[in-house]
Amino acid sequence: MSDTPTIDQPSPPSAPRRGARSLQKGQHTRAVILDAALGLASHMGLEGLSIGALADVTKMSKSGVFAHFGSREELQIAVVTEYHAKFEEEVFFPAIREPRGLPRLRGLYERWVRRVSVEIDSGCIYISGAVEFDDRPGPVRDALVSMVKAWHAALRKAIVLAKDIGHLAPDTDVEQILFELHGLILSLHHDARFMRIPGAIGRAGVGFDRVIHSVITPAGQHIDAETKKKLATTAPKKRT
Repeated sequence: MSDTPTIDQPSPPSAPRRGARSLQKGQHTRAVILDAALGLASHMGLEGLSIGALADVTKMSKSGVFAHFGSREELQIAVVTEYHAKFEEEVFFPAIREPRGLPRLRGLYERWVRRVSVEIDSGCIYISGAVEFDDRPGPVRDALVSMVKAWHAALRKAIVLAKDIGHLAPDTDVEQILFELHGLILSLHHDARFMRIPGAIGRAGVGFDRVIHSVITPAGQHIDAETKKKLATTAPKKRT
Protein backbone atom coordinates (compact mmCIF):
# COMPACT_ATOMS: atom_id res chain seq x y z
CA MET A 1 0.00 0.00 0.00
CA SER A 2 1.26 3.43 -0.87
CA ASP A 3 2.36 5.70 1.98
CA THR A 4 1.24 8.77 0.07
CA PRO A 5 -1.49 10.57 2.08
CA THR A 6 -4.95 10.65 0.50
CA ILE A 7 -8.30 12.17 1.50
CA ASP A 8 -9.11 9.00 3.45
CA GLN A 9 -5.61 8.77 4.90
CA PRO A 10 -4.65 12.12 6.52
CA SER A 11 -1.08 13.14 7.03
CA PRO A 12 0.63 12.03 10.25
CA PRO A 13 0.11 14.38 13.19
CA SER A 14 3.73 15.54 12.99
CA ALA A 15 3.17 17.18 9.60
CA PRO A 16 0.68 19.82 10.80
CA ARG A 17 2.89 20.52 13.81
CA ARG A 18 5.88 21.08 11.54
CA GLY A 19 3.73 23.35 9.38
CA ALA A 20 2.56 25.30 12.43
CA ARG A 21 6.15 25.71 13.65
CA SER A 22 7.24 26.92 10.23
CA LEU A 23 4.36 29.41 10.16
CA GLN A 24 5.22 30.69 13.64
CA LYS A 25 8.87 31.04 12.69
CA GLY A 26 7.90 32.93 9.55
CA GLN A 27 5.64 35.26 11.52
CA HIS A 28 8.38 35.84 14.08
CA THR A 29 10.93 36.63 11.38
CA ARG A 30 8.52 39.04 9.71
CA ALA A 31 7.89 40.75 13.05
CA VAL A 32 11.64 41.14 13.61
CA ILE A 33 12.09 42.65 10.17
CA LEU A 34 9.11 44.97 10.65
CA ASP A 35 10.39 46.15 14.02
CA ALA A 36 13.75 46.99 12.47
CA ALA A 37 12.00 48.74 9.58
CA LEU A 38 9.95 50.82 12.00
CA GLY A 39 13.13 51.90 13.76
CA LEU A 40 14.78 52.86 10.49
CA ALA A 41 11.72 54.74 9.23
CA SER A 42 11.42 56.68 12.50
CA HIS A 43 14.92 58.09 12.01
CA MET A 44 15.28 58.11 8.22
CA GLY A 45 11.71 58.42 6.96
CA LEU A 46 9.78 55.97 4.83
CA GLU A 47 11.89 56.88 1.82
CA GLY A 48 14.98 55.79 3.73
CA LEU A 49 13.71 52.21 3.81
CA SER A 50 15.15 49.63 1.47
CA ILE A 51 15.42 45.86 1.36
CA GLY A 52 19.20 46.20 1.40
CA ALA A 53 19.26 48.45 4.49
CA LEU A 54 16.98 46.07 6.35
CA ALA A 55 19.12 43.10 5.38
CA ASP A 56 22.14 44.87 6.89
CA VAL A 57 20.32 45.76 10.12
CA THR A 58 18.75 42.33 10.63
CA LYS A 59 21.84 40.39 9.42
CA MET A 60 19.67 38.59 6.87
CA SER A 61 20.05 38.10 3.17
CA LYS A 62 18.24 40.43 0.79
CA SER A 63 16.33 37.46 -0.57
CA GLY A 64 15.26 36.54 2.99
CA VAL A 65 13.87 40.02 3.59
CA PHE A 66 12.31 40.12 0.14
CA ALA A 67 10.48 36.86 0.87
CA HIS A 68 8.49 38.63 3.59
CA PHE A 69 8.04 41.96 1.80
CA GLY A 70 7.86 41.56 -1.94
CA SER A 71 8.56 45.19 -2.70
CA ARG A 72 9.75 48.42 -1.11
CA GLU A 73 6.23 49.82 -1.38
CA GLU A 74 4.75 46.82 0.43
CA LEU A 75 7.36 47.27 3.14
CA GLN A 76 6.51 50.97 3.53
CA ILE A 77 2.80 50.23 3.83
CA ALA A 78 3.48 47.52 6.42
CA VAL A 79 5.51 50.01 8.46
CA VAL A 80 2.71 52.60 8.32
CA THR A 81 0.22 49.96 9.47
CA GLU A 82 2.49 48.83 12.30
CA TYR A 83 3.09 52.40 13.43
CA HIS A 84 -0.65 53.02 13.52
CA ALA A 85 -1.23 49.85 15.55
CA LYS A 86 1.33 50.97 18.14
CA PHE A 87 -0.23 54.43 18.20
CA GLU A 88 -3.61 52.89 18.95
CA GLU A 89 -2.15 50.73 21.72
CA GLU A 90 -0.43 53.66 23.43
CA VAL A 91 -2.89 56.50 22.81
CA PHE A 92 -6.33 55.43 21.64
CA PHE A 93 -7.18 52.27 23.57
CA PRO A 94 -6.16 53.54 27.04
CA ALA A 95 -7.95 56.86 26.48
CA ILE A 96 -11.13 55.29 25.16
CA ARG A 97 -11.61 53.62 28.53
CA GLU A 98 -12.02 57.04 30.12
CA PRO A 99 -15.59 58.31 30.71
CA ARG A 100 -17.25 60.02 27.77
CA GLY A 101 -16.84 63.76 27.53
CA LEU A 102 -13.85 65.84 28.55
CA PRO A 103 -12.14 62.97 30.43
CA ARG A 104 -11.87 61.01 27.20
CA LEU A 105 -10.95 64.03 25.08
CA ARG A 106 -8.24 65.15 27.49
CA GLY A 107 -7.05 61.56 27.82
CA LEU A 108 -6.62 61.28 24.06
CA TYR A 109 -4.74 64.55 23.82
CA GLU A 110 -2.46 64.06 26.82
CA ARG A 111 -1.51 60.54 25.76
CA TRP A 112 -0.82 61.92 22.30
CA VAL A 113 1.53 64.48 23.85
CA ARG A 114 3.24 61.76 25.89
CA ARG A 115 3.91 59.82 22.71
CA VAL A 116 5.35 62.94 21.08
CA SER A 117 7.67 63.36 24.07
CA VAL A 118 9.07 59.90 23.35
CA GLU A 119 9.36 60.61 19.62
CA ILE A 120 11.46 63.74 20.08
CA ASP A 121 14.59 61.64 19.56
CA SER A 122 13.17 59.58 16.72
CA GLY A 123 10.26 61.08 14.82
CA CYS A 124 6.60 60.71 13.92
CA ILE A 125 5.97 58.71 10.78
CA TYR A 126 2.64 60.47 10.28
CA ILE A 127 4.43 63.82 10.07
CA SER A 128 7.57 62.75 8.20
CA GLY A 129 5.40 60.69 5.86
CA ALA A 130 3.18 63.67 5.13
CA VAL A 131 6.24 65.66 4.07
CA GLU A 132 7.57 62.82 1.92
CA PHE A 133 4.30 61.85 0.25
CA ASP A 134 2.14 65.00 0.31
CA ASP A 135 2.33 65.38 -3.47
CA ARG A 136 3.00 61.78 -4.44
CA PRO A 137 -0.20 59.82 -5.15
CA GLY A 138 -0.07 56.09 -4.60
CA PRO A 139 -0.69 53.28 -2.11
CA VAL A 140 1.78 54.55 0.50
CA ARG A 141 0.23 58.01 0.58
CA ASP A 142 -3.22 56.41 0.68
CA ALA A 143 -2.20 54.32 3.70
CA LEU A 144 -0.84 57.36 5.52
CA VAL A 145 -3.96 59.41 4.80
CA SER A 146 -6.20 56.55 5.90
CA MET A 147 -4.42 56.21 9.24
CA VAL A 148 -4.47 59.95 9.97
CA LYS A 149 -8.15 60.11 9.01
CA ALA A 150 -8.89 57.25 11.42
CA TRP A 151 -7.19 59.17 14.23
CA HIS A 152 -9.03 62.37 13.27
CA ALA A 153 -12.30 60.45 13.38
CA ALA A 154 -11.57 59.21 16.91
CA LEU A 155 -10.66 62.69 18.12
CA ARG A 156 -13.66 64.23 16.38
CA LYS A 157 -15.98 61.71 18.03
CA ALA A 158 -14.54 62.55 21.44
CA ILE A 159 -15.19 66.25 20.83
CA VAL A 160 -18.76 65.55 19.68
CA LEU A 161 -19.43 63.42 22.77
CA ALA A 162 -18.05 66.15 25.03
CA LYS A 163 -20.42 68.57 23.33
CA ASP A 164 -23.41 66.23 23.47
CA ILE A 165 -22.88 65.39 27.13
CA GLY A 166 -22.80 69.07 28.07
CA HIS A 167 -19.10 69.53 28.81
CA LEU A 168 -18.67 71.80 25.80
CA ALA A 169 -21.05 74.55 24.66
CA PRO A 170 -23.87 73.62 22.25
CA ASP A 171 -22.47 75.96 19.58
CA THR A 172 -18.97 74.43 19.72
CA ASP A 173 -17.40 74.23 16.26
CA VAL A 174 -16.18 70.63 16.31
CA GLU A 175 -14.03 70.93 13.20
CA GLN A 176 -12.34 74.06 14.52
CA ILE A 177 -11.48 72.37 17.83
CA LEU A 178 -10.10 69.36 15.93
CA PHE A 179 -8.04 71.66 13.70
CA GLU A 180 -6.57 73.56 16.62
CA LEU A 181 -5.73 70.47 18.68
CA HIS A 182 -3.98 68.84 15.74
CA GLY A 183 -2.21 72.13 15.09
CA LEU A 184 -0.87 72.13 18.63
CA ILE A 185 0.66 68.68 18.11
CA LEU A 186 2.28 69.78 14.84
CA SER A 187 3.72 72.84 16.61
CA LEU A 188 4.96 70.63 19.43
CA HIS A 189 6.80 68.36 17.01
CA HIS A 190 8.36 71.35 15.26
CA ASP A 191 9.48 73.17 18.40
CA ALA A 192 10.54 70.13 20.43
CA ARG A 193 12.17 68.01 17.71
CA PHE A 194 13.36 70.47 15.06
CA MET A 195 13.99 73.65 17.07
CA ARG A 196 14.80 71.89 20.37
CA ILE A 197 13.01 74.66 22.26
CA PRO A 198 12.73 73.94 26.00
CA GLY A 199 9.26 73.91 27.51
CA ALA A 200 7.44 72.97 24.31
CA ILE A 201 5.58 70.07 25.93
CA GLY A 202 4.31 72.32 28.72
CA ARG A 203 3.08 74.85 26.17
CA ALA A 204 1.19 72.09 24.37
CA GLY A 205 -0.72 71.47 27.61
CA VAL A 206 -1.46 75.17 28.07
CA GLY A 207 -2.63 75.29 24.47
CA PHE A 208 -5.16 72.51 25.08
CA ASP A 209 -6.55 74.34 28.09
CA ARG A 210 -6.98 77.55 26.09
CA VAL A 211 -8.70 75.82 23.19
CA ILE A 212 -11.08 73.85 25.40
CA HIS A 213 -11.79 76.63 27.90
CA SER A 214 -13.01 78.86 25.09
CA VAL A 215 -16.03 76.55 24.75
CA ILE A 216 -16.23 74.78 28.11
CA THR A 217 -19.38 74.78 30.25
CA PRO A 218 -19.57 75.03 34.06
CA ALA A 219 -20.24 71.28 34.21
CA GLY A 220 -17.28 70.70 31.96
CA GLN A 221 -15.02 72.85 34.15
CA HIS A 222 -15.82 70.72 37.18
CA ILE A 223 -15.26 67.45 35.32
CA ASP A 224 -12.08 68.70 33.68
CA ALA A 225 -10.57 69.79 37.00
CA GLU A 226 -11.13 66.30 38.39
CA THR A 227 -9.72 64.73 35.22
CA LYS A 228 -6.54 66.82 35.39
CA LYS A 229 -5.94 65.72 38.97
CA LYS A 230 -6.39 62.08 38.01
CA LEU A 231 -4.11 62.27 34.99
CA ALA A 232 -1.46 64.13 36.96
CA THR A 233 -1.15 61.23 39.39
CA THR A 234 -0.68 58.66 36.64
CA ALA A 235 1.39 60.61 34.13
CA PRO A 236 5.10 59.82 33.76
CA LYS A 237 7.60 62.62 34.29
CA LYS A 238 7.38 64.96 31.32
CA ARG A 239 10.29 65.86 29.14
CA THR A 240 10.84 69.44 28.07
